[in-house]
Amino acid sequence: MKMNYFVLGTNNMPAAVQFYDALFEKTEFIQTFATERMTYWQNDAMAFAVAIPFDKKEATNGNGTMLGFGVDSVEEVIRLHQKAIDLGGRCEGEPNARAAIFLCLCKRFR
Repeated sequence: MKMNYFVLGTNNMPAAVQFYDALFEKTEFIQTFATERMTYWQNDAMAFAVAIPFDKKEATNGNGTMLGFGVDSVEEVIRLHQKAIDLGGRCEGEPNARAAIFLCLCKRFR
């Protein structure tokens, strides 16, 4: 099993789209679908989206919510981490090896 899609809630769709468009700029994710309440980016393996919640209540942080994007190099992890910080993301732990075979980057967008 592999990740098929991941959706994050947002209270500010324009800001979220601007953030993820810039973050995914030099990756294989491309914006493929957008409505007033949801925007999707996709690559060959999965879809990522930001959405205004279906119940129309305020989007809140999921306690312990994490997602992982597979990348090809340590340099790409470092580049994406710095790009997220430059775009206003907050570091909640420097990227580092989580196991011998992969690296992890965790961010939270408000």
